[in-house]
Amino acid sequence: MKTQKGFTLIELVVVIVILGILAAIALPRFIALDTEARMGKMNGALGAVKAAAALAHANAMVKGDALAGSGTTIMEGATIAMYNGYPDAPSNGTGITAAAGGLTDYYVTYAGGTSMTVAPDSTHTSCTFVYTVAASGAQPAIVSNINSGNCS
Repeated sequence: MKTQKGFTLIELVVVIVILGILAAIALPRFIALDTEARMGKMNGALGAVKAAAALAHANAMVKGDALAGSGTTIMEGATIAMYNGYPDAPSNGTGITAAAGGLTDYYVTYAGGTSMTVAPDSTHTSCTFVYTVAASGAQPAIVSNINSGNCS
């Protein structure tokens, strides 16, 4: 009598069924990771913008630059357009985009008037935050729409 080696058809079907069940359970968890990654990317940019605004303001205060009205200050070799002591939000990349560094390289930015909207890419335009220049004697307003509903 010869001894045969291998798997029976039943064993193979059972393994395929088990893999199918595992895939059905695990796949939705992996699909949700792109939303979490997008939210993490946007929260990182939000933190960078808040920190850049505070640093530019501190830099302007120390140097006596642009504390009232408009003007410029220099940070890390970049000229930052200022308004009311904080970075401006112009579309030419000299305000908060220059202070935060790299916003226009890795994000989609929409500037208009006194505000700038930042999105992770052109297909997720509701996953945003909006930077609005500072009013006289106030800090800039930063409104976040970063949540799982907007970033999915």
